[in-house]
This record gives sequence, structure tokens and C-alpha cells, in this order.
Amino acid sequence: MSLIPLLFATMNSKDDLVRHYHWLRQYGLNDSHSGNASVRDSDSLWITPTGCCADTLSSGDLVECRLDGFIGKGASMDARLHLAIYQSNPEICAVLHSHGPYSVAMTMDNEEFLPADFEGQLYFSRVPVLTIPYDQYEARSPRMVAEILADYPIAVVRGHGVYACANSLNLAYKWTCSLELSAKTAFIAQQAGKI
Repeated sequence: MSLIPLLFATMNSKDDLVRHYHWLRQYGLNDSHSGNASVRDSDSLWITPTGCCADTLSSGDLVECRLDGFIGKGASMDARLHLAIYQSNPEICAVLHSHGPYSVAMTMDNEEFLPADFEGQLYFSRVPVLTIPYDQYEARSPRMVAEILADYPIAVVRGHGVYACANSLNLAYKWTCSLELSAKTAFIAQQAGKI
């Protein structure tokens, strides 16, 4: 078997990951150095490095991890969480973590977010909101987020951010953007006294 098609596929998925991570920053869903993203490639995954700048990230900066639990040097602090999501659901090929301001703000005091807008209701009948204390985040978040994302395409960690997973980067990005628009719409409706 030729390694050229495999290498080509890997390079394309890595470039696609970088493109989607740039978009999270470009469209205000992350600041310059926040969030993380990964894409599955057979028994491995490529993830953004910890503390990376979305404005300058390139595919060569991505860190390889493996589904057997190996985490490459410099991988995002959420690498264990990403691994747990992939390990619990073999159909998942992409995970995006973002900090959309409306998504975070509109879930600060709830156990779930119920979109009021038509599109939001079409995509998400319910968006679970998890409470994970800051000092327990690294220990508890992999299991808690992976368990909830086994049943939902998207979830929010209260006061922190959004995790979206799907069988493609494009779909995980769609879920992320759709939730942010639903949260923004709910915020505007609340300000206008409509809900």
C-alpha cells in the first residue's frame, strides 16, 4: 500500500483542523490563545498545542495523540478530555472547544440551555450545562464531558466554554456556531422583554 494517499489525507485533515481553529478565533468564538480542537485520523488524533495562538497556528504545530492513551508532548491541557470523547464514541471524528461569549453568558446559572429560536430548536432540543469546579476541572472534565457528549452533539461547561463533537470538523463547527447564534438571539430577546 502506498503511503502517499495516507500522508495526503493526514495533511488535509490537519490543514482543515487549523482552518476551523482559525475560524473560531476570527468569528469571536475564542480569543487569540483560547480553546482547542482535534481531529481523528484512524487510531491517532491531531490536537492543538497548549497555549497556542490561533492567529499563527500551522498544521506543523499540531500534536499527535493516540487512542491508546498516549498524549504527545505539548498537547492541549484538554487532550485527555478529547481522548475520552473519541474513546467513548468511535463515530466521532472531530472535537471543538470554544468560549463563545453568548453561549457562556446565557448558561451561567442554568443546568441546561433551551433554545427559543426556530433554528436552535431544530438542532438542539436541549443543551446540557455541566458544573465542574475550577480546582477539579482537569480531573473530572474528561469523564463528565465524554459521558454527556455520548448523547448530545454539544454541551457547555458552566462559566468556561462549549464542547462540540461530530463526525466531521464542519459539523462540529456548525453546532458551535448554531449554539452561539441561539444564545445571542435569546440574550437579545431577553433585553427586549420578549422572553
